[in-house]
Amino acid sequence: MSVDNMNSMGAGCLNGVRILDLTQFEAGPSCTEALAWLGAEVVKVENPKGGDPGRGSFAEPPGKDSWYFLLFNASKKSVTLNLKDPAGVALFKDLARQADVVVENFAPGAIERLGLGYDAIREVNPSVIYAQVKGFGEGSPYENNLAFDMIAQACGGVMSITGEPDQPPVKPGTTIGDTGTGMLLAISILGALYKRKETGQGERLQLAMQDAMLHYIRVAFASQASFNKAAPRAGAKLLSGANPPCGIFPCKPGGPNDYVYIYTSRANPLHWQRLLELIGREDLIGDPNYENAAVRAEREDDIDAMISAWTRQYDKHEAMRLVGAAGIPAGAVLDTDELQNDQSFADRGIMQTMAHPTNGDFRMPAWPVRHNGAAPELTAAPLLGANAEDVFNSWLNMDKAAVDKLRDDGVI
Repeated sequence: MSVDNMNSMGAGCLNGVRILDLTQFEAGPSCTEALAWLGAEVVKVENPKGGDPGRGSFAEPPGKDSWYFLLFNASKKSVTLNLKDPAGVALFKDLARQADVVVENFAPGAIERLGLGYDAIREVNPSVIYAQVKGFGEGSPYENNLAFDMIAQACGGVMSITGEPDQPPVKPGTTIGDTGTGMLLAISILGALYKRKETGQGERLQLAMQDAMLHYIRVAFASQASFNKAAPRAGAKLLSGANPPCGIFPCKPGGPNDYVYIYTSRANPLHWQRLLELIGREDLIGDPNYENAAVRAEREDDIDAMISAWTRQYDKHEAMRLVGAAGIPAGAVLDTDELQNDQSFADRGIMQTMAHPTNGDFRMPAWPVRHNGAAPELTAAPLLGANAEDVFNSWLNMDKAAVDKLRDDGVI
């Protein structure tokens, strides 16, 4: 088998899997987008009046789908259904009979009120995998509360360990409450699909955003076990304990992101020795006042000042190159503009350009896993309802006249 054929197989490893996507904003759409990149046919089922509210989030460009929507709905299809119309509910159930997976992240109780909860869908398709994202878990005292990314991060412990010591908690820049939850659900859907190959049975998957956050702060629970108190905020340092130098150091010319992160591991004492050699402080090698992590922790401020004096002589890229070449872990603090315009990401397929019919070309992060050496190809996020004829014909064998009638009747 040729490498090209192997690459195309890797990019389509979920070919033939049909997913009905009733999700909106980010947590659910990030899950279904991952499955679309892996080759599944993902059909967004949207409200005819505006569709996914994410289409209007960060409302630029005016009158077009937001960049936010494009980022989380690449490689999907879109149909519209009025789920408050009995005909729309019936049509959704017809689609569900043909689906492998149904995913929803409506407000608590909303999907059940529409008559499309798990029991209703399982009745028409016992083998369906029915996946749900909510803010809080079933049985939680807050299970009926609404939640967004920042609420999950607050209630899930993430904010409590983010920020500088003795300062208020900080919301991380990453939307881990949303996309982090979506990735866990996507993994679970893959597991359920694999299991179904043996049993033929579907199952219900439920994931709460608050619960998902605990998965991402496991190191904090190790800190709590070690020190018998709540994990603290450590700024750029590590929760697992100080090992100076470890942190963000300033570089020239002194802009808002002109910093380099340098880490010397306690597991490899040579990192400290190599760093001293690099910055011209060989005189400190073997000095008992700097010999191990414990004594260096007592002199952390002095060490940080010493390293900062050296890094300020270089820009962040050169500092990263020099420190990394010396065998010491280091990373320049790169901003979104630098990352989006770094040609190496485009060359490797990590950044791809979406050719969108109304918004034009948009370079965005694609699926980062390479399958047999290649990244799955990105296709454009769909316009609202753009795939009605395609989906209703291929899933339900409807002809154009039948689809036109649904549109005339206000069902789609």
